[in-house]
Amino acid sequence: MSEIDSISDSGNPVRQRIVLVTGPSGAGRSTAIHTMEDLGFEAIDNLPLSLLPRLLEDPPIGRDLVLGLDVRNRDFSVNALIETLDSLRDAPGVETELLYLDCRSDVLLRRFSETRRRHPLAPAESPDQGVRRELDLLVPIRARADILIDSSDLTPHDLRAEVERLITPETGARLAVSLNSFSYKRGLPRGMDMVLDCRFLRNPYWDPSLRKLDGRSAAVGDYIASDTRFDPFFGKVLDLARLLLPAYLEEGKAHFAIGFGCTGGQHRSVAIAEKMAQALANEGWQVSTRHRELERGQVAFQATPLGMAANVDKGR
Repeated sequence: MSEIDSISDSGNPVRQRIVLVTGPSGAGRSTAIHTMEDLGFEAIDNLPLSLLPRLLEDPPIGRDLVLGLDVRNRDFSVNALIETLDSLRDAPGVETELLYLDCRSDVLLRRFSETRRRHPLAPAESPDQGVRRELDLLVPIRARADILIDSSDLTPHDLRAEVERLITPETGARLAVSLNSFSYKRGLPRGMDMVLDCRFLRNPYWDPSLRKLDGRSAAVGDYIASDTRFDPFFGKVLDLARLLLPAYLEEGKAHFAIGFGCTGGQHRSVAIAEKMAQALANEGWQVSTRHRELERGQVAFQATPLGMAANVDKGR
């Protein structure tokens, strides 16, 4: 791959930002690409991988570039995509990110059934066979993702908002931090980089006056914080985040997701995710919170600005 650095009017090298977007068919790849195009990216969908080096032979175009890749590309293969990704990351003058749109197999199958589309990997068979094949095929690529968005429970509007938030963070730091709460009864959420179990803390569920509240309530937060193990636990997790986030930012990672789990996903995990989000936002990180079980109950959240340097987006 040729050198693509050029010099800007200010005399500084110009870097070409390239976001590769892929994922299983039906996960929302087109929505993500159209969103980024609206954000000012130059978008090219279904570009054959063999043509990418030729595209980069010219000097940077002055705009970020988003490239859509899927299994229907005529020369698509897992090995070819991984080799292309490694080449781009080693190339001078190129800043590369891989955005992977993930989705549960049952949701993908429902989407294909609703649209009556044939699956590209099973044109003459049932869609569920194609869904399974594609998810298995993409496992190594999913593992290489810099940004992973699970669209299973997202509307197109929600997905667009998530892409906008992760691709264009409002702070100077290019690492978006996501704090997630969940219930172990429903399993681990996808895409977590770090998961902490909060079930050892006092459970507000057993206090009748707190049972119907959730972890965003000050009363619930105070109840959990009264556990003598809370402060040491929270302090160590915050210190761990302070250690890891700058390191991942230095490595070029664009998104870091931390999950906090408890029994029901209503009290302890929510309170700790909220407190951690506030602490990291106060230190200048671009932070968002997402409470999976509360969202399942259709609880609405509002975005709350936390100073000039950071913003906590209270989910959708």
